[in-house]
Amino acid sequence: MTGTGRLVRLILRRDRVVLPIWVLLLGLLPQLYLAGFQKLFTTDAERLEYAHVSGANAGFAGLYGPLSGDSLGELVVWRSGFVPVMIGLAALLTVIRHTRAEEEAGRSDLLRATVVGRWAQLAAALLVTMLSGLMIGLLVTGSMIGAGEPREGSIAFGALFTLSAWLFAGVAAIAAQLTTSSRGARMTAVLVLGISFVLRMGGDISAIGDGRLAWLSWLSPLGWAQKIIPYGEDNWAPAVIALLGTVMAVAVAGVLLARRDLGAGLLASRLGPAHAGAGLSSPLGLAWRLHRGLLLGWTAGFAALGVVFGGVGTSVVQLAATSNEVADTFSKIGGSGSITDAYFASTTGICALVVSLYAIQATLRMRDEEQNGHAELILGTAVGRTSWAAGHLLFALLGPAVAMAVQGAAAGLTFGDPGPVLGAALAQLPAIWVLGAVTVLLVGAVPRFAAVAWGTVAVSLLILLVGPLLEFPQWAMDVSPFTHVPQLPAASFSAVPEIVLILIAVLIAATGLAALRRRDIPA
Repeated sequence: MTGTGRLVRLILRRDRVVLPIWVLLLGLLPQLYLAGFQKLFTTDAERLEYAHVSGANAGFAGLYGPLSGDSLGELVVWRSGFVPVMIGLAALLTVIRHTRAEEEAGRSDLLRATVVGRWAQLAAALLVTMLSGLMIGLLVTGSMIGAGEPREGSIAFGALFTLSAWLFAGVAAIAAQLTTSSRGARMTAVLVLGISFVLRMGGDISAIGDGRLAWLSWLSPLGWAQKIIPYGEDNWAPAVIALLGTVMAVAVAGVLLARRDLGAGLLASRLGPAHAGAGLSSPLGLAWRLHRGLLLGWTAGFAALGVVFGGVGTSVVQLAATSNEVADTFSKIGGSGSITDAYFASTTGICALVVSLYAIQATLRMRDEEQNGHAELILGTAVGRTSWAAGHLLFALLGPAVAMAVQGAAAGLTFGDPGPVLGAALAQLPAIWVLGAVTVLLVGAVPRFAAVAWGTVAVSLLILLVGPLLEFPQWAMDVSPFTHVPQLPAASFSAVPEIVLILIAVLIAATGLAALRRRDIPA
């Protein structure tokens, strides 16, 4: 453990921009929901009707979790039901970035050559991530108490968020010991997160029905934290289970770390062929080899997500038929048009923001190849910089298109009307490409700050989730490129903003490529 304190300082220095962004964004999001609900419900009767119908709806139980009561605090906890997933994602990415990614880049060798203990790097990454999770919990607790919500429920609400971060920090610590690549560790940890969400979703949907599969929620780490039920039962037994799960995960990660060599993984890498095939004779073929797993994984995940959102859309129709008042409330949240159009406009926007992460990840692969020394070897041959970059950018361009098309088609087919939903999904692509182009600019012009690209998604997500609810001024809404795309199927289609966004993306990407051609590699 020698050197842990200095490594903590190093991590804080490196993440001085990204870390505060996700802590503040996720920690203050429930407060924004609270303010939005306070504006939305002018009478107690409106709130009670909204809670009564929403709590009995299977689709919303799957997406947000169970609604335990009808108080304002319970509604905020319910509406924040997807936030623990985002917290878990941020936590696992942070741990892997400062453990397995450091080993893969060779920096851990340099650190371990100094007076640094074997477990110091893992301990520092976990310490920073868990302290960040604690900060999120304290922000939630303090802001909710300050808004007049009950103290015990607010503490339980903060614990829910904190434990979500701690659990998936532990999952990431284990994943970092299994594979030799940071990409493999991320995929493993994200897969566990996805399975946890599916188990939680299945258990919660069953709980408001016959209850035969309600036990599935107890198999999910997300379910453990959620069953604290803030502002309702305030049950601390699940919090103890989550805490014990965190301790066990960290202990397992420490044992696994002691049983492997530095730079190696417990799961042996599959050896490749002795000679490269014809498909690797071009930059495009190499890019396909590097990106195919990512593309197939995202496509499969979004196909499943489309089925879920399409099924929830059917529940939205039932919800609108049950209560005109609730239908009007959801239309206020989602925009003009019918409640189903507003629903699909909202969910498609969320999917587009998530796919933006794919576009950024695919683009940042250029930077990873550069830092690993692979790009220098390739560019030392007859391959030009533009050709090398074009192979990666093709997947950053077409990969999101494939994922959104699959999601839109799956959601539309499940709902029973594929055309409008598929069109809504494809209409989001220019905004996704703008964020990908910004990443190209950062990689080409200021590679040291390439990770800032993740912050563009965070800002856009904040605007999407709470901008309409809190009635942000138009100039603030216009910061996000997703504000400018037609919100199909709730709005009519207009080609002008789509064309303008495409031209902006082309201009920004071209500037980034020009900068890439003129700077040193590696930078």
